[in-house]
Amino acid sequence: MSRLFAVFVLLAVPALTLAAPLEFHLTFDAKVRPTPFTGRVYVLLFPQETTALGTWPNWFNPQPGFAKDVVNWKPGEKMILDQSALSYPVSLDKIKAATWTIQAVMDVNPNHMRFTTAPGNIWTTTRRELDPATTGPVELKLDRVYEEPSFKETERVKLVDIESKLLSDFHQRPTRMRAAVILPESYAKGPTRRFPTVYEIPGFSGTHRHALLMGTAGTKRDGVEVLHVILDPSCHHGHHVFADSANNGPVGRALIEELIPAIESKFRAIAQPAARLVTGHSSGGWSSLWLQVTYPDYFGGCWSTAPDPIDFRDFQRINIYRPSENMFTDRDGQKRPIARRGGKPILWYKDFSDMEEVMGHGGQLASFEAVFSERGRDGKPRRLWNRKTGEIDAEVARSWEKYDIRLILERNWDKLGPKLSGKVHVYMGDVDTFYLEGATRLLKEMNERLKGGLIVELFPGKDHGSLMTGEMRQRIAREMAASLKAARIVE
Repeated sequence: MSRLFAVFVLLAVPALTLAAPLEFHLTFDAKVRPTPFTGRVYVLLFPQETTALGTWPNWFNPQPGFAKDVVNWKPGEKMILDQSALSYPVSLDKIKAATWTIQAVMDVNPNHMRFTTAPGNIWTTTRRELDPATTGPVELKLDRVYEEPSFKETERVKLVDIESKLLSDFHQRPTRMRAAVILPESYAKGPTRRFPTVYEIPGFSGTHRHALLMGTAGTKRDGVEVLHVILDPSCHHGHHVFADSANNGPVGRALIEELIPAIESKFRAIAQPAARLVTGHSSGGWSSLWLQVTYPDYFGGCWSTAPDPIDFRDFQRINIYRPSENMFTDRDGQKRPIARRGGKPILWYKDFSDMEEVMGHGGQLASFEAVFSERGRDGKPRRLWNRKTGEIDAEVARSWEKYDIRLILERNWDKLGPKLSGKVHVYMGDVDTFYLEGATRLLKEMNERLKGGLIVELFPGKDHGSLMTGEMRQRIAREMAASLKAARIVE
């Protein structure tokens, strides 16, 4: 019996020694990048089977993601990503033992909002079983270059793509601005006829490419034909909201002085303020309101739906100006939610902040900092909150005042009020998914107190998505058409 036990032990020892904690051993091929790389590298896990490069993360159901910053990583040199890597929502040793699609990505594109599907990024993918306790090293060779799909123009959807001198000078590298122009049905029939323009700004993560999916219905607003222009608000930090900033550069000026003139010269747009209408939802809603307030004589009206916080006394339920305020917990020490569904919190500030630390760039909260904060000594946006404690930096908070739309309006009401009367429309659901209704309610109260001419409405029972019903879209279309007719832009 003792001999049998000894034999069993001898046979079992080699098997036991093969088991080791999961690690990813990464190399990259000199054929796709012959020079060393300094930057962030990611390993992302997806439960579904796919060969296409995925996007990460899913806000509401985040897949495991890991990141490591490398310096002078050379072709063919092994880099080990282990349990010490940045991780979200779990560390490498806590992933579920299962079959995963594994994707490794080098973030080599400094201009793109995504660290995954950015043109020129180097990556690889495979699918296999993983067990964090026993799998041991997984070899990954990055040998593919991601190519962005081309923008395929159609008879009525056209691309405008220009290099911006203003932004290129600011960033010290060639920087482009893009838009898609959807032409009205009668555009080709009358070579001299000119049209008013509706400029639409997509929400967070959206680009001008949305035009390829939108169809042409937006070129007719209650019977009035318009050029429907979808702008691209994306940048390295996320969404620049067309606000000039210390980190994103003069994107507002570039729009007004370069991109819109290029559109109006190439297409038969009516180059008059009353013929330029601007709209958007969510981050696009904030952008459209910002543009109308900042350039009141350039645009003839804005329709802002479910805008990001337009009063920083209620920044998704946080008063960033109040002393000793914390992003992660409220005054009672309860953790702060950042999103809800059906009245129930489903996403929390601390978790969201942790997730963005792994991303590195392109996150919603950090995107706010890139717009509203000054540039720090390290060349990065100054941080509003401490990423470990949630404590808000009062000095940074005060510097955000110049982007607080309600505050700008109130401080400059004598000048702006008459120019914006009847032009500004802000529509919000009163149970917004991301707790945005509070800031809009404060704008509404200011407007009523000053007896202003802004149209600010909250709709009972509507959230971030359900606000935009067919009825709401028809209402906005009617109001846009009425604005153009009142200005005698169209009959």
